[in-house]
Amino acid sequence: MKDFGLSRNVPVVPERTALLVIDVQNYTMEDGGEYASLDPAEKEAKYGFFFKEMRGRAIPNMQKLLTACRQKGIEVVYTVMAAQTADGRDLSLDYKITGFFCHKDSWDAQVMDEVAPAGDEMVLPKGSSSVFISTNIHYLLRNMGKTQLILVGALTDQCVDSAVRDACDLGYLVTLPVDACATQSQVRHDSALFNNKGYCRQVTTEALLAEISMVM
Repeated sequence: MKDFGLSRNVPVVPERTALLVIDVQNYTMEDGGEYASLDPAEKEAKYGFFFKEMRGRAIPNMQKLLTACRQKGIEVVYTVMAAQTADGRDLSLDYKITGFFCHKDSWDAQVMDEVAPAGDEMVLPKGSSSVFISTNIHYLLRNMGKTQLILVGALTDQCVDSAVRDACDLGYLVTLPVDACATQSQVRHDSALFNNKGYCRQVTTEALLAEISMVM
């Protein structure tokens, strides 16, 4: 193996960094379209872990990172799972098979109030797991001179993991705060982190906040 003298362990540089908040929208939480029709007992049994992780750990950490990034001038970008068309014909085959659907103008497609966009922060509707496949985010990030990404959101082992891998293949340095993302079981969360640690820098929110606080 050749040593090119490069590393993933590069601290964030604010002017070159964007914080990407992935699919933290009404659709994916307790009263959203994906779960709204479920019996409360079934909802708790199947998805209670995810909701508790999001409410108790991931979202509070996202809020801290949003505040810190905005204070340092780090660009914030959001993705939401959403169709551009009324019948969802623009969605990926995988989303159609799974049954994911909400229109971009619906309540389900809106970013949760707890992590709502500020000012002119961009919200990109996507129709596939990876934001890099179904939006022009790569073009937008390059226009803004971004070469480093901080990724947070849901699900750790699906849309977050897809974004980590695609971003790395496109030449970004990726930082993943391991406690600012969540999925539907601890096993799934841990497995995803184990599998993508070779692509990105994994840190705790606390460590990343300390790092951000030190930059000028």
